[in-house]
Amino acid sequence: MALHVMEEANRCLQCKKPRCRKGCPIHTNIPEVIRLLKDGRLNEAGWMLFENNPLTTVCALVCNHENQCEGHCVRGIKDAPVHFSVIESYISSTYANQMVKGPAPSNGRKAAVIGAGPAGITVAIILARYGYKVTIFDSRDKVGGVMRYGIPDFRLPDSVLDDLAFRHLELKGIQFRPNTYIGSAVTIDDLFRDGYQSVFVGAGLWKPRKLNIRGESLGHVTYAINYLASPAAFRLGERIMIIGTGNSAMDCARTAIRHGARYVSCVSLSDSITASQYESSYAKLEGVDFLFSKCTLEIREDGVVLADSRKDEDGRIVPIPGTEKLYPCTGVIVAVSQGAESNLIASTRDISTSTTGLLTVDADGHTSRPGVFAAGDAASGARTVVEAVANSKRVAEAMHEYMQSLPLPPATDYPDVPVAETVKAAAQAEQVLHP
Repeated sequence: MALHVMEEANRCLQCKKPRCRKGCPIHTNIPEVIRLLKDGRLNEAGWMLFENNPLTTVCALVCNHENQCEGHCVRGIKDAPVHFSVIESYISSTYANQMVKGPAPSNGRKAAVIGAGPAGITVAIILARYGYKVTIFDSRDKVGGVMRYGIPDFRLPDSVLDDLAFRHLELKGIQFRPNTYIGSAVTIDDLFRDGYQSVFVGAGLWKPRKLNIRGESLGHVTYAINYLASPAAFRLGERIMIIGTGNSAMDCARTAIRHGARYVSCVSLSDSITASQYESSYAKLEGVDFLFSKCTLEIREDGVVLADSRKDEDGRIVPIPGTEKLYPCTGVIVAVSQGAESNLIASTRDISTSTTGLLTVDADGHTSRPGVFAAGDAASGARTVVEAVANSKRVAEAMHEYMQSLPLPPATDYPDVPVAETVKAAAQAEQVLHP
């Protein structure tokens, strides 16, 4: 491993105007990281990676490198690019063991983070560096969000996320409150009541988009986001049909093969695959078939009815009459993206959303309600991990600036509440419990 890493490092040309850095959404200083490694200063290279990208161990494994850093490498014009993903993975995973520093000195302020996915974790870490007491709330039982429940273990091992949770959250004093859905028993108003000076919304997109066709509720049908969260819970048989060809569809296909499926096909509405070449090449290598230019018309107990597709005069893809055909299968996975849940928004006053249910934010993540910020999937729709990190870094700085403009809260860590109001609230709660 070390020899291979150094071979790749030695291929770096140390460009004066590095195209690789420009191609990285988070602008990692790739030439400098490689230079430090070659000079025997691995810990400095690791510190630089983590300082710039708190999720560097994750991004090294799941980034779309072919379209980002490696896709912009000047060596890739006539030869193979420098595979920085290999270098980043080695440095970050090795240096991570040196990260044992405890919490920063407290600045006396609190911030709440909703969602333990890439956006929420990034904001929590940056605010903790400034000395904020941060609590992350998540509806799931473990840290990671879509990284844990939407990316298969063979691409991103849970051990990487467990180590991230320990070193970045537990050691840094960031509290994690699992199995807590904000918008149900606890609301954003409750968070402000309890002394949090700002709230970050980084909830993922966990509501599957439907095909809205006959048969979608049958027992052998599921959605990609549900399947990837717990594939062992499903019994879909040996012949799986996946509707969609994005990266999630590739993850579903490769996961199904690892759970006993012998024949897996992905259906594309167009004549191409929307997943990255890297992901689709692995799927093809593992035996996944592809059906192109097909409209999905109906799901039946014994298969899926597809028809050939074409573009009409308005540019819409429509089925060609008379080309309907039943394609037998034992299980169906619908992988056509996800949308936002609505409970959190419905329970929050003075916060605006787009027509698709995403939070409306400005360039720095401010929502329409003062003190509430958002980034990641909740604000921009489904994006990659590194894009979530890049956006969330900017939002974390805006949150820091906002909270520093507020008066320092009382030393009790709770806002001043008149005793009469406290007694009244307790009496009301008692009446509910014991009418």
